[in-house]
Amino acid sequence: MTNTGALQVTTPTDREVVVTRHFAAPCDLVFRAYTTPDLLRQWFHGPPGWTMELCEVDLRVGGRYRYEWSGPDGEVMAVGGEFREVDPPRRLVTTELFDEDWTGGETLVTADFIDQAGQTRLEMTILYASREARDGALASGMTEGMEMGYAGLDELLPSLA
Repeated sequence: MTNTGALQVTTPTDREVVVTRHFAAPCDLVFRAYTTPDLLRQWFHGPPGWTMELCEVDLRVGGRYRYEWSGPDGEVMAVGGEFREVDPPRRLVTTELFDEDWTGGETLVTADFIDQAGQTRLEMTILYASREARDGALASGMTEGMEMGYAGLDELLPSLA
């Protein structure tokens, strides 16, 4: 197990990454912040200087989502996918594919929002197409970027209560 800030990261199989993160808010608030475009724009923007330019969410099984960010030097990063399972406020299962396919193909992301006495444990399992894709994603700084976003979510959650 590797600790990255408040994130716990494990690799239980040769194609999976499991990320666990705790939030001091109930599951319904965390789920809402995770699935509502106006709220996503407030915390899901990556490193300093990056902004979310596009956030589209059709929150239903078969619905699609798309996120686009721009960086301080004109960089662009975009990702999209489909909702495979939507069970508010407990679970989301999505596909994920970056435009610049740096993760080695489509991934399957299962996010479980687990109630722990009024707080939330987010357990996210990311299934990659191959071991090489998984290892490449881990080497990219992915978990550090996730923790930056989750720190922003920590700041946003009290205002939603």
